[in-house]
Amino acid sequence: MFAIILRTVCMFVNHRMMRKTNRERSEATRAVLIGSARELFAERGYAETSTPEIVAAANVTRGALYHHFADKRALFHAVVVEEAAAIAAAIHEQTSGCGSAIEALKVGGRAFLEAMTQPGRARLLLIEAPAVLGAETLAEIDGAQGGRTLIEGLRSAIAEGAIAPLPVEPLAALLSAAFDRAAFALSQGDDSREWVIALDALIDGLVARSRADLKAKPRPRR
Repeated sequence: MFAIILRTVCMFVNHRMMRKTNRERSEATRAVLIGSARELFAERGYAETSTPEIVAAANVTRGALYHHFADKRALFHAVVVEEAAAIAAAIHEQTSGCGSAIEALKVGGRAFLEAMTQPGRARLLLIEAPAVLGAETLAEIDGAQGGRTLIEGLRSAIAEGAIAPLPVEPLAALLSAAFDRAAFALSQGDDSREWVIALDALIDGLVARSRADLKAKPRPRR
């Protein structure tokens, strides 16, 4: 009886180990496909990269590619998600110790620019992704990967009284566009210090406006 129980336990353990091994192998294959595709997309662009080239670079079969991804666009989507997640993690790490919303906005902006200097990232996210995935899908990825951090930061700054109560989402869109423009310029070799000074000035301008509004408000009569 004990032998039967032992054999059953061994079969169960082996089955669990096999499932774990298969899962790990599958995750590893997916990671290799994303990594290989990322390098090719960044170097050649989406249109000029073929699935046979990706398969060859990843050293897997076409069946493995289509087991994990419906098509090349789905694989590109996965690449963009990972890039966005890496940027969000970098911003979170740099801003976690900030003492105010304004400080977090400035530090987070610098963290974004630094993260965007990763070779090929500016091309992937600022040129290829909008053309391949479209604005709506990019907004979904951005929101899922912490992209609303800027909106939340602006709301916190307004709640703290650091900046004037402005329409948050349009303001976030304008600031985001400014940071994207800066990131693209840096990818072309521009001096990061000048862009950081200019971007900090934009944020400081919001603070100055808030102070001006406070001074302009009439004092309540006693």
